[in-house]
Amino acid sequence: IKPNPNIFPMLLDIAIKHPHAKVIAPKANEELFSLIPNLQCFFVEHFKEALEILQNPEIKADTHTKKLPFKTIELNDKEYYFSDAYALDFKEVKGQAVAKEAALIASAGFHNLILEGSPGCGKSMIINRMRYILPPLSLNEILEATKLRILSEQDSAYYPLRSFRNPHQSASKSSILGSSSLKEPKPGEIAVAHNGMLFFDELPHFKKEILEALREPLENNKLVVSRVHSKIEYETSFLFVGAQNPCLCGNLLSATKACRCQDREITQYKNRLSEPFLDRIDLFVQMEEGNYKDTPSHSWTSKEMHQLVLLAFKQQKLRKQSVFNGKLNEEQIERFCPLNAEAKKLLEQAVERFNLSMRSVNKVKKVARTIADLNACENIEKSHMLKALSFRKIS
Repeated sequence: IKPNPNIFPMLLDIAIKHPHAKVIAPKANEELFSLIPNLQCFFVEHFKEALEILQNPEIKADTHTKKLPFKTIELNDKEYYFSDAYALDFKEVKGQAVAKEAALIASAGFHNLILEGSPGCGKSMIINRMRYILPPLSLNEILEATKLRILSEQDSAYYPLRSFRNPHQSASKSSILGSSSLKEPKPGEIAVAHNGMLFFDELPHFKKEILEALREPLENNKLVVSRVHSKIEYETSFLFVGAQNPCLCGNLLSATKACRCQDREITQYKNRLSEPFLDRIDLFVQMEEGNYKDTPSHSWTSKEMHQLVLLAFKQQKLRKQSVFNGKLNEEQIERFCPLNAEAKKLLEQAVERFNLSMRSVNKVKKVARTIADLNACENIEKSHMLKALSFRKIS
């Protein structure tokens, strides 16, 4: 039996869908396959050995179900893995308290976020630190992330961190959306970001067709890639984060530099993001211009923010939610997002004043739910609703 590393994703899929299953694999791949948790492997060199194993159920597997060497928390009799090593720390971010709070809310509830601000104000600095405070993962989520990386021809290691994908604005449509070839389907950046984070820096500079194609995965958590003779569907339940300048030259919001753009150019730049696309964004922050005299804010470190994310994560799991707050459907919103009288009245006033769409209303409710979770509150109160509305982009 010849070595075949290409069956690795298939074995991971078996480990996800059939925990503790027994499989027979090539002996030559033992070093790679023996590390798969949640799977019992029999390694053979000849077909005769495989037949013997099938005919003798008492033969013990070469490897048994093993535990990953990461820190865990247990909720509802289920283990979740996380890391408390923060390669990048929020304490290094100068000022920008509002943007950091938005990053915290987005991370805790998987709410789509756009940060807008002048070059150098800290947009990318904040977003690159979000990956280290995201919620912990289940074993299946770790295995799924590994499988997707292998299918997209990346590494095969296991990580206690959620996936973080950061494609360049010049990336091709197929590299971001994926291919549906019957011979060798390959997930794109959107699919690899499943259960993790997808970051588009310089958001308006991405191709229009890519931004519009994002609408379906942002709304339905699925992406269908179709070609002439084939079609494949990918799960895409990710946290989307975008960063953008306020105009082409970047100085529109600057208090010290003059904007060089004409009104027509500013309008064209802003129109690169369609209203239907923006309606799928939960949190929008216009950041202040950075100041080199600012000292690093000591209000939050990454460790402190991660602890708050873990608190919100526990609240969601204790409610028996199967998805993060940002991914709740209408039925789940009714069930998990109870508003007290003051919060309900405030939302009704906002709907009337700003003519909010039903999608916008639901997104505000879900963001308010996460803000309540971060404060360990069972019901959504007026202060939570007010803050959720403050992050909503009003056209």
